[in-house]
Amino acid sequence: MREFLSIVLASNNHGKLSELRALLSDLPLHVLSVREALGTTLEVVEDGATFEDNAILKARAVCQATQLLALADDSGLEVDALGGRPGVRSARFAGEHATDAENNAALLRELENVPETERQARFRCVLALLSPFGGAPRLVTGACEGNIARTPRGAGGFGYDPLFLVEGQAGRAMAELTDAEKNQVSHRGKAVRALRPLLIQVVNQMLDEAESVLG
Repeated sequence: MREFLSIVLASNNHGKLSELRALLSDLPLHVLSVREALGTTLEVVEDGATFEDNAILKARAVCQATQLLALADDSGLEVDALGGRPGVRSARFAGEHATDAENNAALLRELENVPETERQARFRCVLALLSPFGGAPRLVTGACEGNIARTPRGAGGFGYDPLFLVEGQAGRAMAELTDAEKNQVSHRGKAVRALRPLLIQVVNQMLDEAESVLG
C-alpha cells in the first residue's frame, strides 16, 4: 500500500466505527464514516438471511453512493441454547430500534432457566470489502467463543459485551477488557486481521487503475 486512499465504513453504529477505526489506524488509509463521506447517513435495509448477505448489501450500497472503497461489517451474537439466535437480528432482538439494555434484558429472559454448562455462545463478524472499480466483494470472517453471564459486567464496549464471558480471559466479560485487549481477541479484530492482505491488494489495484486512467 503506497499512499493514502479513502475508505468508507458502512455502519451507523458508533461502537463499530470506533473499533474499526482503531483496527485500521496503522494503515495509510483515510477512514471515513458514511456521514463524513456523504454529509448524511445512508439507511440500508438489512434483510439478508446471513451476516454475509447483510455485509454485502451494506458494502454495495455505500460503494455505489460514495464511489469510494467501502468496508461493511455485519456481526452479532450466536447462542447455542437458542439455536444460534439472535444471530442477524442481534441489534433487534428485543424489537426494532431496541437499545443495548433492552436486548441484553431479552437475552437474559430467554436464558433464565439454562444452566451454566449450556450457555455457550460466540460473537461472529463478517467484513465485506468492495471497490468502486468493480469486482466481487471480498469477504472475511472472525469469531470469538465464550459464554453468557447471568448479570451484566463491566462498563466498556457496547451491545452484548457486558454479558459475554470471553473464553480464555479468566471469566471476564468483553465489557471488562481494555480496548487493546478486546481488539486482540474480538471477532471484529480477528476479521480485520484476516482482511489486511486483501485490503492491501485491493488498494494497490485501485491505485494502479487510477494511475492508468490519469496516464
